[in-house]
Amino acid sequence: MIVALGCDHGGFVLKQAIVEKIKQLGFEVLDFGTNSEDSVDYPDFAIKVAEAIISGKAQRGILMCGSGVGVCITANKFKGIYASVAHDIYTAAQGVTHDNMNILCLGGRVISPQQAALLAEAFLTATNKGQEERHVKRIKKVLEVEVKNFR
Repeated sequence: MIVALGCDHGGFVLKQAIVEKIKQLGFEVLDFGTNSEDSVDYPDFAIKVAEAIISGKAQRGILMCGSGVGVCITANKFKGIYASVAHDIYTAAQGVTHDNMNILCLGGRVISPQQAALLAEAFLTATNKGQEERHVKRIKKVLEVEVKNFR
């Protein structure tokens, strides 16, 4: 699996731990930056990660900013992107297994690098194959909303 990464200065502290975890899991990293704690604009990185997933260059993405919220809002502006903030292991995995989440958003001012690595692992090892019918039904409803509202 190829995992696209992007962060602003607020999420930079998490990035190295996540890169190490991705490589440890045997996945490839597609790193869109940033590469320091110098102030930058989070939408620039969320856009690059979302575009990588939509184009098929990456299968999943992880975005990081101070809270995780800004990158999440930006990524969800793209049709076909299902991004969510998750700061616990259950949500990081459940978002994939129940809701087809394809981008995990994390807050560098909310969690530690160690917790971020655990969340990345939960997210990247979760699968949406074999979803229960109730989840499939709900995802279809979400897709109907997407089709109606993304023109």
